[in-house]
Amino acid sequence: MKVALNGRGGKVGTVLVPALERAGHELVELDGAEAMVDFTAPDAVEANVHAALEQGVGCVVGTSGWDPAPLGAVAAKRGLALLVVPNFALGAVLMMRLATEAARYLPRAEIVELHGEAKKDAPSGTAKATAEALGGAPVHSVRLPGLVAHQEVLFGGDGQLLTIRHDTFSREAYVPGVLLALERLVKLPPGLTVGLDALLD
Repeated sequence: MKVALNGRGGKVGTVLVPALERAGHELVELDGAEAMVDFTAPDAVEANVHAALEQGVGCVVGTSGWDPAPLGAVAAKRGLALLVVPNFALGAVLMMRLATEAARYLPRAEIVELHGEAKKDAPSGTAKATAEALGGAPVHSVRLPGLVAHQEVLFGGDGQLLTIRHDTFSREAYVPGVLLALERLVKLPPGLTVGLDALLD
């Protein structure tokens, strides 16, 4: 597939460039693309997605800290898919799925998410999505040097504590999720889809 990658020089982008090429994708400019992948910043992503939709290009977005709903409506009108993913690590998606199951039996939960100090948004997109799935569980954000992306969901009950935790130690963890997103993008319905969970069988 011909892919326009925004954020090639960023922390995720530098990992994605060789991974996409190894997987047989061709990196091109937007005007020649079949799909656009965005890992930039909250102040840049909306313009990037709007430009892609204007050119008839479906989008896979890993940038958090913005509201994709208005552009989801644009994508729907144009018959294009806009896939916004809070976390491309498959383990993180499974963590969220397991947390949703655990909440059926242990409804008292709180979320602790930890990221490197350069992350611009807090709480993270993953934590927001998890909190929403758990009915608005409180979120505690930590930003410190040395961290990549970590989240734990703590479920408290009388005399017990259940912790479900996922740790990302390097951005290579996101590659399988991005490749899956590109593979399934053309099969998604027009408009906004949030999360990789919708793509997992």
